[in-house]
Amino acid sequence: MRGRLRRAYESGRVSARGGRAESGNPSRESDVASPPAPGPAPSAAAAAPSPVAAPPSAPHPSIISQDDADVPHALRIAAAWSWRLIAIGIVAWALLNIVGTIRIVIIPLAIALLLSALLAPAVGWLLKARFPRSLATGVVLVGGLAAVVGTLTLVVNEFIAGLPELSDKSSQGVRQIQTWLKTGPLHVSDSQLNHYIDEVQTWISGNSRTVTTSALSVTATLAEVLTGIILVLFATFFFLRDGKQIWRFLVRLLPVAARWKVDDAGRAAWSTLGAYVRATVLVAFIDAVGIGIFLVIFHVPFAFPLAALVFLGAFIPIVGAAFSGVVAVLVALVDSGPVTALIILGAVIAVQQVEGHVLQPLIMGRAVAIHPLAVIIGIAAGVVLAGIAGALVSVPLIAVLNTAVRRLAARTVPDTPPDAVVVASRTP
Repeated sequence: MRGRLRRAYESGRVSARGGRAESGNPSRESDVASPPAPGPAPSAAAAAPSPVAAPPSAPHPSIISQDDADVPHALRIAAAWSWRLIAIGIVAWALLNIVGTIRIVIIPLAIALLLSALLAPAVGWLLKARFPRSLATGVVLVGGLAAVVGTLTLVVNEFIAGLPELSDKSSQGVRQIQTWLKTGPLHVSDSQLNHYIDEVQTWISGNSRTVTTSALSVTATLAEVLTGIILVLFATFFFLRDGKQIWRFLVRLLPVAARWKVDDAGRAAWSTLGAYVRATVLVAFIDAVGIGIFLVIFHVPFAFPLAALVFLGAFIPIVGAAFSGVVAVLVALVDSGPVTALIILGAVIAVQQVEGHVLQPLIMGRAVAIHPLAVIIGIAAGVVLAGIAGALVSVPLIAVLNTAVRRLAARTVPDTPPDAVVVASRTP
């Protein structure tokens, strides 16, 4: 029995050494040093080393199935970008639809934010003078409203007073144009001119239903404007009085890990909005005064209303300034002739050049600097979504988003909020 166990043990050792020798990985020196079992000499073909197969390349971590391995890497990347962009586009389209549906609420809130950023320093001054917060907010809001109403009253009164004279001069200008069409290079006859006038009258009578529908839509728009004005007043009051509490409430809705970062970005965006609004008001005032001086010097009618129009148009960069300047040139052309109109045109261009190359870089600085292409695209998108109000809000919205995104993307630790409570553990 003992001999059989001994032979079985020796046979197992021999088979184990042979398996390790075939795999080329001996585990012990004794196994490598042990002589091979006697047998026939190996042939030359058997003695030749067998070629080692190349190890398969490790699959990319993004490959989750064997089918993905057959697709080129560039195509997989393009497909991944494509479906992500499609998802972002769907979300953006849904947001735009929501904004378009409730624009009667969003636009007044945006205007209220602009007014709050403009009036916030005045509220701060009254708070330093020991005014109660509600009283300080009410005084500033009523004072600003009185200034706006007083300015509009002066503009309307001057416009009503000068309208008859401008109408007479406009009629004279139309007759001069008719005379030029007859005697000028076009040589339009009376019959042709009457034919064109009849076509205009026919078009107006044929589109009377459209005019009536437009009047009804204007009435509905006036109702929306009144609703928006009331909402702007209430929202501005509460933004000025409880703005910090509202912002803290919104920040507390976020996860704890993101609160400080979002709070820091929001405060930076609010500073940018305030700087943008105050700088725009100052630049608009300088533009209005500059163009208004030329209008007064050359006795162009409606000097004050046109200066007020320039002031309001400056809040819409590039487009608003150009529109208000064209109106001023047309009034000068109708009232005083082409020479005065050319002088006013030169004054408008000079003032706009000073604004674009001196005032805006000097007053606004780099914090709210936006590329002109982004301004044009933002204004166009604002007009499509919400008309004139959208054009007014689009540029400051771009400036705020620019600052907020940059602050969120910065790899810096935000400052500790001044009202934060730091709890330190005591050593036992």
